[in-house]
Amino acid sequence: MKIIISAGGTGGHIYPALAIANKIKEKNKDAEILYIGTTNRMEKDIVPKAGFKFIGIKIEGLKRSLNPKNIKSAFLFITAISKCKRIIKKFKPDVVIGVGGYVSAPVVYAAHKLGVKCCIHEQNSSFGITNKFASKYADKVFVSFKSLEEKMNDKKYIYTGNPCSENAIKTEAANKTKFGLLESKKLVLIVMGSLGSKTINDKMKNMLTLFNNKEYEVMFVTGKNYYDEYKKTKYTKNIKIVPYIDNMVSLLKKTDCLVSRAGASTLSEISSLNVPSILIPSPYVTENHQYKNAMDLVSRDAALILEEKDLEGDVLLRMVEKILNDDLYKNKLKRNLKSFEVKNSATMIYEEIIKLVGDKDEK
Repeated sequence: MKIIISAGGTGGHIYPALAIANKIKEKNKDAEILYIGTTNRMEKDIVPKAGFKFIGIKIEGLKRSLNPKNIKSAFLFITAISKCKRIIKKFKPDVVIGVGGYVSAPVVYAAHKLGVKCCIHEQNSSFGITNKFASKYADKVFVSFKSLEEKMNDKKYIYTGNPCSENAIKTEAANKTKFGLLESKKLVLIVMGSLGSKTINDKMKNMLTLFNNKEYEVMFVTGKNYYDEYKKTKYTKNIKIVPYIDNMVSLLKKTDCLVSRAGASTLSEISSLNVPSILIPSPYVTENHQYKNAMDLVSRDAALILEEKDLEGDVLLRMVEKILNDDLYKNKLKRNLKSFEVKNSATMIYEEIIKLVGDKDEK
C-alpha cells in the first residue's frame, strides 16, 4: 500500500498525522508513506526525524481580512496544486490523507482531481478553513468529537477520536522523582502549550504564591521563552517551575489536576487518561475553536472552564482545590470523561482506510 499524508504548521496537526503514519507501518510493514508538508514550518524537521520521506511545498495561508498578501497566497495555492499533481502521478498512492494545516488543501484537492481516494482528519470540534474546503473532496472524514459527527449527519463523517489518544494510553507512566516531585503527594500540572503564553505567565507570577506551602505539589511549565522571568520570584518547595517537559503524557498519568489550554490533542489525551482538568482556552486561535473544544467537555460535566479574562484573584486556587478535595466531584468528572474516551483511534482510522482502498498486502 502506498499512502501520502499531509499536515503542517503546528504540532496539533503534525502529531496526529504521525500517529496515523506509525499505525499504518505497524499494521503493514511494507507500506510506503510519503509526507507532504511546508518548506518553512516545524514538520520539515519533525517528520524526517520520525523516519518518513518528506517533500516540502511552498504555500501560505489566506488572511481573513482583505489583504494584498492574499494575491500571493492564491498564486502559491495554484502552483502547489500543480506540484502536488506531479508528485501524486509519480508516487501513485492508493490513498491521500489530509490532517489539517493549509498545506493539506492542495494535496487533497489535487488527489481528488486525479481520481485518488482521499480521507481527512479534523482534530477540533468545528472545521477549520482548510478542512472545510478539503471535506468537499474527501471520501471519508474522520472527526475527533462525536458532536461534529452528529452535526454533519452524513455517513462519510466518522467519529474516530484523535489518534494521539492511542499513543497516550501506551505511554509508560513517569517516575515523579525524576521531576523533583514526590510520589506520595497529589500533583497539579499547569501548562499552556510548548511555547507558553505571555498573558498567562504574567498573571501566574503572583498567582502561584497562593499555592505556597500547600499539602500538594504544583508544577508550572512556563514555556522556554518565559522561564527566565520566574527565576526572580521565590516560591515554597511544593511549587516547581520548569521551562518544558519532554514526553508530558507520561507525567499526565500521575497528574491529579491539569490546568491547560484546550487544544485538540490535549483534550484527546486527558479524555483517554481520564485526567480531571481546568481548561483555559486560547482566545487567539482561529474561530475561537479552543473555546468550542472545551465546551464540548464542559457541557457534559467532563471538565471545568476558566476563560483567560476571568483568571484573577484566587479563582484558579478554588477550582483546583475543588477537584483535589471533593472526591465525589472529581470522580464525576472522570466518569463523564469516559464518554469521550476512544482507546483505539489510530487503529479505527487505519481500518477505515483499508475499507476504502482494500487490503494492500497487510502484514
